[in-house]
Amino acid sequence: MDQLLEFASNHWYLVLALLATLAMLIFTESRKGGKSLSTHDATRLINKEDAVVLDIRQKKEFQTGHIVSAINIPYADLDKRIGELNKHKSKPVIVVCNLGQTASGAVKKLNDAQFENVQRLRGGMTEWKAQNLPVVRK
Repeated sequence: MDQLLEFASNHWYLVLALLATLAMLIFTESRKGGKSLSTHDATRLINKEDAVVLDIRQKKEFQTGHIVSAINIPYADLDKRIGELNKHKSKPVIVVCNLGQTASGAVKKLNDAQFENVQRLRGGMTEWKAQNLPVVRK
């Protein structure tokens, strides 16, 4: 530990460069995923602004429980089925996955396809269910 502190004090500019690089990496990675919504904000968007819920989980997972009126397009199929969502380009779109991590890639694809307002559900369906919010099972 003493050597680490000695190194840091002797090479403060290297430590500063490392911290700046880490900060930039964290910033850019968080921006890639798009804006994330809490379950409360998602519910408000669905109820007040007629938001479209896009569930990108596999069909089998989708059938175990999903948000009411959610559209299921698995992430692996999104590139070839994105045209099915074109009628919703001007509406808010909430992308939902299992834990909220895979959704960031889908958000990027939808933004690249000129969707106006795309956001991801923070925590995904796991958080939705943890909050005891309604789910539909098929």
